[in-house]
Amino acid sequence: MIKLFAIGKNKNKHLQALCNEYLKRITPFMKITEEEFRDEPDVHSEREGEARRIKEAEGARVLSKIKPQDFVVLLDLHGKMVSSEEFARLREDWSSRPGDLVFVIAGSLGPSEDLVKRANYRWKISDLTLTHLMCRLIVLEQIYRSFMIENHRTYHK
Repeated sequence: MIKLFAIGKNKNKHLQALCNEYLKRITPFMKITEEEFRDEPDVHSEREGEARRIKEAEGARVLSKIKPQDFVVLLDLHGKMVSSEEFARLREDWSSRPGDLVFVIAGSLGPSEDLVKRANYRWKISDLTLTHLMCRLIVLEQIYRSFMIENHRTYHK
């Protein structure tokens, strides 16, 4: 099973419709769920201590839903960038392990230290700055594309 955990609510109905389309496309290959976690108000996030508190609170909510046997892929600016073909090979390997495959998109201030420590793989999808909502869509599209590559379908060209 694949799980997509994201800090913050998707309030954009158009992006949510696109995400739902990819969730539907992935389902014939593997069960997938999407779960949103409440984000912390970041009134004084410019203060180092407050930023750390926010990241820890958001990270703790996510970590409470991750089981020890799950394989966690953290979307991270300091992660590794890979091609779609390499991602497909990685996703296939990760999916064959015991536990669920969990993709985590942290809050706007980034992941907590505990979330980084728990991650089995840190994935950077782009050098560009993307909104968290766009990131969700890209992650879902790449998961779908990975199944198309694995199954030699014409979607991936």
